[in-house]
Amino acid sequence: MTKLSILDLVFVNEGYSIKDALDNSTKAAIKAEEFGYNRIWVAEHHNMQAIASAATSVVIGQLAGATKKIRIGAGGIMLPNHSPLVIAEQFGTLETLYPNRIDLGLGRAPGTDQRTLRALRTDVTSSNRFPDDVKELEQYFSKDNNSPIKAYPGDGLEIPLWILGSSTFGASLAAHYGLPYSFASHFAPDSLFDALNTYRENFKASSKLDAPYVMLGINVIIADTDEEAQFLATSQKQSFTNLRRGVKKKLQAPIEDIESYWDPNEKLMANHMLKYSFVGTKEKVQKEIKTFLNETQADELMVVTTIFDFDKRIRSLELLSQLEL
Repeated sequence: MTKLSILDLVFVNEGYSIKDALDNSTKAAIKAEEFGYNRIWVAEHHNMQAIASAATSVVIGQLAGATKKIRIGAGGIMLPNHSPLVIAEQFGTLETLYPNRIDLGLGRAPGTDQRTLRALRTDVTSSNRFPDDVKELEQYFSKDNNSPIKAYPGDGLEIPLWILGSSTFGASLAAHYGLPYSFASHFAPDSLFDALNTYRENFKASSKLDAPYVMLGINVIIADTDEEAQFLATSQKQSFTNLRRGVKKKLQAPIEDIESYWDPNEKLMANHMLKYSFVGTKEKVQKEIKTFLNETQADELMVVTTIFDFDKRIRSLELLSQLEL
């Protein structure tokens, strides 16, 4: 069976508060653990009113505290925005509080726009130091850290690091460092197979990992009928349309006629970015995901379920957990 995990973007619904979003994510984590999911990740985004996980390590602590065994982590921390030492201390604290349950996925994108990047006191060149920052962070967690600078907490905890990516750059880096790799195919499908080939063909075994390990992001919405699932999926389609328009909104309720919402170019863009979306009944989604797994040979899938109605989101996650993959 292929492992299933969840990327929770902690969506803030139109008409609801950030507190509602955080409470829903906590309740969803409890249910995900009950359903047998392997891990839950939350991601660092800034200046986006639809996403409530900007203080990523704080949200991870909340989810870990509400659960007992499911792994909780970052998918990811945008490392160029931070000092590696500070991240080591934050995640060292989390690992100390919730031992053997914390993951740290690392990205080199800023997770925001250029103006917000400046507000974070960083700049576009910060991503150039990403490979060195990863090694510095790895050193802080190492049991063999001979540097006079230590992360307390964090020193010697060997917290699992992942490289995240949507291009071959991250794939090359993960292969070179011998780390697991997670590809953002849930919104950036174009380089998927090039990245997979780059990672697998260039992988160097390390003390952390002796063989390549790939986790792929996909969008999944399951309902009792195909029609209902397609209706629920219009919330995500509106979000991607708004992204193209440069309009920042909370997650919108589903609508009956998505064709009246977008124009042909917006539709083309959204459908392209959402290429790896599996929407429909259990039977339909299982068949399509099995085909995807056959094509990619992914070791694990990380699922984004963008559904406005909380109960229907939980129902989708429950039905997904029942699939034979």
